[in-house]
Amino acid sequence: MKFLRIMSLRGPNIWTYRPAVEAWVDIGALEDSPSNTIPGFYERLSSWLPALSKHRCGVGEPGGFLLRLREGTWAGHILEHVTIELQNLAGMQTGFGKARETSTRGVYKVVVRARHEEVSRACLHAARDLVMAAIEDRPFDVSSTVAHLRDLADEFLLGPSTACIVDAASERKIPSIRLTEGNLVQLGYGARQRRIWTAETDQTSAIAEGIASDKDLTKRLLQACGVPVPEGRVVDSPEDAWEAAQEIGIPVVVKPSDGNHGRGVFTDLMEREEVHAAYTAALEEGSCVIVERFVRGNEHRLLVVGGRMAAAARGETAAVTGDGHSTIVALIESQLNSDPLRGEAEEFPLDVVRLVGNPVASLEVARQGYAPDSIPPAGKEVLILRTGNVAYDVTDLVHPSIAATASLAARIVGLDIAGVDLVAEDISRPLDEQRGAIVEINAGPGLLMHLKPASGEPRPIGRAIVDSLFPADENGRFPIVGVTGTHGTSVVARLVARLLNLSGKHVGLASSDGFYLDQRLVEKGDCATWGAAHKILINRAVDAAVFESGGHTILSEGLAYDRCQVAVVTNLDPAAQLREFYIETAEQMFNVLRTLVDVVLPDGTAVLNADDPLVVQMAPLCDGDVIFFGVDAEIPVMVEHRAQGKRAIFVRAGRMVLATGRDEVVLAEMATIPLACAGQDASQVGNVMAAVGAAWALGISHDLIRAGIQTFGLDQAGAAGKEIFNTTA
Repeated sequence: MKFLRIMSLRGPNIWTYRPAVEAWVDIGALEDSPSNTIPGFYERLSSWLPALSKHRCGVGEPGGFLLRLREGTWAGHILEHVTIELQNLAGMQTGFGKARETSTRGVYKVVVRARHEEVSRACLHAARDLVMAAIEDRPFDVSSTVAHLRDLADEFLLGPSTACIVDAASERKIPSIRLTEGNLVQLGYGARQRRIWTAETDQTSAIAEGIASDKDLTKRLLQACGVPVPEGRVVDSPEDAWEAAQEIGIPVVVKPSDGNHGRGVFTDLMEREEVHAAYTAALEEGSCVIVERFVRGNEHRLLVVGGRMAAAARGETAAVTGDGHSTIVALIESQLNSDPLRGEAEEFPLDVVRLVGNPVASLEVARQGYAPDSIPPAGKEVLILRTGNVAYDVTDLVHPSIAATASLAARIVGLDIAGVDLVAEDISRPLDEQRGAIVEINAGPGLLMHLKPASGEPRPIGRAIVDSLFPADENGRFPIVGVTGTHGTSVVARLVARLLNLSGKHVGLASSDGFYLDQRLVEKGDCATWGAAHKILINRAVDAAVFESGGHTILSEGLAYDRCQVAVVTNLDPAAQLREFYIETAEQMFNVLRTLVDVVLPDGTAVLNADDPLVVQMAPLCDGDVIFFGVDAEIPVMVEHRAQGKRAIFVRAGRMVLATGRDEVVLAEMATIPLACAGQDASQVGNVMAAVGAAWALGISHDLIRAGIQTFGLDQAGAAGKEIFNTTA
């Protein structure tokens, strides 16, 4: 089984609305050996990958694929399902896949959903090796293969915190673009985009982050605004720390002024030696040290998003109980770290507890008279950590006054997303009743404790963050016009961009004539590509876009955008082919060009050539409205369309007419439109009507449309009528 070509379809394509990987696979002699003719193959494959029993396949119910496997199916189809299952085992849940024969015997197109290009490609290669091992009755280490794929997924996929925000955006139909291999993600397009980086956004102030990182400054600002904070001050030596402890009154807390994640925080300190040791350890975690009043109670983390509390979690102490023969280190492993909720990776709500190398835990154990290798008596409880383990949801218990205080604290610091740490004995009572206090404000707070709490209900914090970035009436989208067809698409794209520009939009145009920002040529040559369109979508200066998409781009890269406001299909030549992609019939070409119509938004419009029977067949595929254009208003499709009260563009008595049902408006005399007269090809009339249809669908006024088409000269049209298909008979 040989891979002839592997393509990453990074956007909507002929197979699916989602990114996918398409492999062209030559199964060679296996074309004569379906699965039911290979001894032991069914048993080996089903035992290696038991979850294949859940695959529905064409049967439409669990077990469908194994039924096909037992009855006899071919290696390309098997490769599809094994790739899907390996992706699932790697943590990239998907169920989409296709395997289709080409016109070349033994060559198949195998397509699977790809949440990450590199990981999906690795799953595809691993699937081939696994299938061939099962066919040839060779050993195959499934567990190590899956472990490797999981490592790749952990390395390349979005972290769970960022992923929850992206998922929430998807639920609101807000598009997303990953800008780096890390967690920097753009939500929305062009000038309407917002950016997130885990729990930070493009609204997160650098000044506010600086304030939050300086604990002493944060406390002073909060105190000045009436927010309860523990008394304390910065100290510059171990002895100064003890003096501060005496001034404040023991017990005290010693912590770094600019640390994070609770590192170097020592609590409930009573003795000089403890304060001295804590000062030295805290100084290693920060630039200076703070001593402050010890606040009794549990540690809590309140997540504030956009000025409102979105979630709250409580921390609990970590302790072990002696059994009379195990050391404290061994007890930590058996009683704490054995908890499946603990782990090193981000997806675990609780951290692994380490005693060796952890000065906070080591000091806590030493204060009780133990060392790491001590064996406490049976039944004796040994406290390991007083703080941390903040993963127990208490959102519904928070007193309204505490929620308001946390929101105020975030606003004082200036953070749009803040993790507010406070200590209170009872989170359901006001702080002033229990001498509770806010002890820290954190920028870029961790979100996992609220997404996967150790106990309690997960909270929809991704939705809260998205809602804070995009009010209910915003979706981050701007007008996108996709243009495709066999001929004339570059002219239409240029003219639509011109009309949008006249309406006041800053327009990006990616066409086979070049890459344009407004009317400025930025890059020459064929830019009707995914890459050029991507540049426009991430450009903050752009608030409308026109993308020319040829068959080659759709088949090899997919569309750069997920949905569009307008799709224009100029025509479809029945003789057009793309044999290098095994596209050899009019039906196959239809399935390529329909991709743009498939992604029109429900409130969008498809602008279709009524004079082309194949293009007319795309109308029912559009989720939005349809505007037909054609030279003759009396052809049946146009008459029926208008009878339904829908829009159409046609030419009558030398005039271009816009009609909505029976209502007609004369847009312009054809003789006044340079592109449609002066001896030009008659097809240019259709190109002008196609562009007018797109502008009309976008709500551009008739006066502006008229002015645009009457001033769009032949020099602006560029290579008029240039084809973007390499068509062969």
